[in-house]
Amino acid sequence: MNELLEMTQVPDGPGPMVAGSTKPKSRGVPPRNPAAEKIAGDLFETFRPKSLSELKSALNSVFGEALNKMLDFELDVHLENENENLEPGEKYNRRNGCTGKTVRTTGGPLRVRIPRDRNSTFAPAAVPKHCRDVSGMEEKVIAMYSRGMSQRDIASTLREIYGCDVSHETVSQIAERVTEDVAKWQSRPLQPVYAFVFVDCIYSSVRTGHGEKASQQATYVMLGIDLDGHKDILALSANPTESKSHWMNDFDSLKRRGVKDILFLSMDGVTGLEDGVKAIFPKTVVQRCIVHLMRSSLKYVAQKEYGAFTKDIKASYTAVSRDECRRNFEAFKKRWSEKYPGAVRVWETHFEHVLQLFDYPSAIRKIMYTTNAIESVNSSLRKVTKKGSFDSYDALFRAFYLRIQELVTKWNGRTVNGWAYVINQLATHEQFEERIKQYIDK
Repeated sequence: MNELLEMTQVPDGPGPMVAGSTKPKSRGVPPRNPAAEKIAGDLFETFRPKSLSELKSALNSVFGEALNKMLDFELDVHLENENENLEPGEKYNRRNGCTGKTVRTTGGPLRVRIPRDRNSTFAPAAVPKHCRDVSGMEEKVIAMYSRGMSQRDIASTLREIYGCDVSHETVSQIAERVTEDVAKWQSRPLQPVYAFVFVDCIYSSVRTGHGEKASQQATYVMLGIDLDGHKDILALSANPTESKSHWMNDFDSLKRRGVKDILFLSMDGVTGLEDGVKAIFPKTVVQRCIVHLMRSSLKYVAQKEYGAFTKDIKASYTAVSRDECRRNFEAFKKRWSEKYPGAVRVWETHFEHVLQLFDYPSAIRKIMYTTNAIESVNSSLRKVTKKGSFDSYDALFRAFYLRIQELVTKWNGRTVNGWAYVINQLATHEQFEERIKQYIDK
């Protein structure tokens, strides 16, 4: 349909004159196609369209007849090839009428004639057997792939809904075309400053080598919030081993993509992460996620006492001042150290991260103290991984990338709730004022 529309477009207005010629030369438009001009002239003469919808209807009719002629030509070639190699005594294959079939196209439903042959050996390529949709099949496959459907499930869905037989191998080939988009996305330029970056882990079943069994592998997701309060997934990182050098490479990659500064990094105690980011962005404030600390400590607490335990430790990190935080923490230790020493030790080990919260005003503190912002992202990504294992990290990243594009569309440029308070506190805080002033004023 689009091709036929393009064929009917004729450039308007005169162009520059060509030496020795009375015809103007057009700039930036394809040369005239006499055959296409004749078809367009016949179409307007026959249908006399008075609106764009009438023109589309006329083009759809022309497209239908063109498709019928293509099918007839396919059958002619098929019969010629089949009858050319007949053995003595074999029956001559020939036409055997046609069957009406309605297919979906970009221009709407279309009734076409599918020719038949006597031996029933003809398999048309233009409109494959069992296929009732000849528009946008690749887009449908990619959309289903982004929702975590397996290749076999996609093939089954296309067969059930659209009446089109597509092998899971074909689905795989279509999905492979996304790989180039993933590579471009992974190396795209980023903002110069991110106020907050969150790092969290999601586990997926992946085959890491040919012939190997699938095993649980970690993928780290980086979510950033820029100075305008917009969220973006900055990177995906497959980390089979956690180390300072590995994380240095990851943050160095962010720097090469244009990131000059990160104000806060919130994480869940990933080995080597704090040292890795400090090596590349030395001024970054690294904050342990309080929610993760809570989960780690509750492993040592009887379930019936979860409520009392969490209420007491919450009094520390939600206090109104640093002094009150210390007093509440001492009361917490006094009550629970003897009964649950392991749980209390988790908080003692990381208490400096609790105290660190009180270096900053409440709006900043509210965002930096937890990785909940990225956990909602990972929850969406898990809808992709729950369908089964992936043949490689490339296959996993393709699925994640498509899912992330849906999330970005859903966010639609919206800012984080209460961002006006956050950016005002950042812009007036002595630790960040000069670091972000040049970017806010732009």
